[in-house]
Amino acid sequence: MEASPNTTTTLHRSRESLERYLAQPKGHHTQVSEEELEGLPQVEGQNRRFHEWISITCRKLELNYPRVTLHTKRFLLLMRGPRPVVDLPEPSPWISALTFRGRPYGLLLENRFARLVRPLNGRLWILLLMGAIYIVGLSLLVHAQSYSSPAKSWISCTSAYWSANDGCGLDGSACAPFTNTSFDFRCPAQCSSVKIQNPRTIGNEQANFVPLVIGGGDANFTYRGDSFLCAAGIQAGFISNSRGGCATVNLIGNFTNFLPRSSHGLTSLGFPTVFPLSFRFSATSSLSHCADLRSEALVVNVLVTVALFLVIRPRPIILFWCMISIGFWHITLFSQPRSFPPDIADGFGTFLPVLFVSYAFWRSAFRFVLPAFAKMPIEATILYLGPYWTTVLANLTTERIPIDRLTAADIVAQPGGLAALIIIVLVLLVIVINQIRVIRKTGWLPYYLGWYALGGLATLVLALLPTLNLRLHHYIIAIILMPGTAFPTRLSAIYQGFLLGLFLNGTGAFGFDSMFQTAAQLRRDGIVGTDLPSFVTNSTNYNSSVPPPEQIIFWSPLPSGKDWDGFALLVDDVERYVGTAFNYSLSALHGGLPHFFRLAFIKEGVAGDFTKAATLWPNGTWIDPVPGPS
Repeated sequence: MEASPNTTTTLHRSRESLERYLAQPKGHHTQVSEEELEGLPQVEGQNRRFHEWISITCRKLELNYPRVTLHTKRFLLLMRGPRPVVDLPEPSPWISALTFRGRPYGLLLENRFARLVRPLNGRLWILLLMGAIYIVGLSLLVHAQSYSSPAKSWISCTSAYWSANDGCGLDGSACAPFTNTSFDFRCPAQCSSVKIQNPRTIGNEQANFVPLVIGGGDANFTYRGDSFLCAAGIQAGFISNSRGGCATVNLIGNFTNFLPRSSHGLTSLGFPTVFPLSFRFSATSSLSHCADLRSEALVVNVLVTVALFLVIRPRPIILFWCMISIGFWHITLFSQPRSFPPDIADGFGTFLPVLFVSYAFWRSAFRFVLPAFAKMPIEATILYLGPYWTTVLANLTTERIPIDRLTAADIVAQPGGLAALIIIVLVLLVIVINQIRVIRKTGWLPYYLGWYALGGLATLVLALLPTLNLRLHHYIIAIILMPGTAFPTRLSAIYQGFLLGLFLNGTGAFGFDSMFQTAAQLRRDGIVGTDLPSFVTNSTNYNSSVPPPEQIIFWSPLPSGKDWDGFALLVDDVERYVGTAFNYSLSALHGGLPHFFRLAFIKEGVAGDFTKAATLWPNGTWIDPVPGPS
């Protein structure tokens, strides 16, 4: 609708009045009259009264609080940036005036390299030929990597014969057989960095944020049955951490006194009493082609991306889709497959949504930055591919950062977790402030602040939903931050490479996990927070003069008003009793060994949290359990 002459005149008067108002020296704003401040046009329709109220309120504030109003307007104008919005200039080569022996370099370096590879630039037939060779070569590499061994021989880095607490049932029957069994297995590479994420009680000790390995310190390298097979094999020297490998595991049943050991970068725990399931390794195996080829695949994929940026130099959008495809499938097939061997059908199930989100990345950010570096292939290669491969390989490059699930319990429990979180937040804050400065120079800051405020408000509302917890996965952080990089600067190029790799790592390795998860999903196999029973037997009333096989230990009855219907007792980390009795005879225990007792309530056969361990030493000393769950 075309504006009327009266409206145009009013807007003009308003602009002139505001300019005169802002131009006055400090201390003179109280002299502005009502007539000079009027200027907002009348609004027709149902919103007229609201706009009139806003107009009158603003005028009163200007009259009554001129300094506050002035500074507020100046701040808002500063944050708004220029009008109309402007584009940032495209970057020029970083070293544009470097001279050596009187000869200029820098800009010429990019130009000379560009002239050198120009015959290969943008040639469709070269790109198609290279793509065909790459796909065939990658297929052969994937087959040699994952499908030369029988699928049933593959195990994961956390595979074990025994489950935590009561997971193997009464007397461990669900984890039988315990002996006279062997198994040829194959481990992937880099299993020594795979750790448990919740405390695991071993006797009277607790392990957390370490590979679970118990024993191995004797001459035959005997390990307890709940040790991670691959980590134990690495420590024993039968498996390579960098190349994976094959071996044979032999179950030998009962074993007493698992000794700790430190070897090949791993330290195991000890366990001084008997356990019904243990195993040893044998280097002889019927399996072949056991070497993990992820390092070779990484070299190939890095060289291909470098060749695309430096030599082939296709159109920016083609280059972008090549980065998406190469990074995603490297993660899915080599560096972090979700199953062994990789499930390619499952990979394609995630790849299609990845392409959809990636197109949003292109439209909102990459198309404004990547083409700006088209004439600087050397610089573009460094700025994009360095951060990109750093986060594509996040399982290696960030494994030492003591943060996994970003939950308060994890951050506090993991050594260095709080300090790492503070450093990450500070670095992110500096990056965000600098990017806000860049966006303000273009005049687009109000637009971005509005959308981010709307998204933050929506997230806050969803985070307050009952039974759900907000969790920021890799890919969600990338989605949130990527639109703010849509400005042609070198830092934006670095951020885009970093965030794209982070997005691919999150989706390729873990899929599109929900950003809202229940407490049980976050807890995994951790403590639930249920009621804890208590032992009546304690260090005061235990009669150490009676031999342990003749002793009976007691605990308190079921609490009234609760819906528990029985007890579960772990003796030496094995479930030995389930029922409603309040005592347990130690007649089946070896008197010359220490023993550990943990108790839990059960409901319909499902156990709650177990207590920490009460310890009975061979000399008859009873040590009461420390308060809290195990």
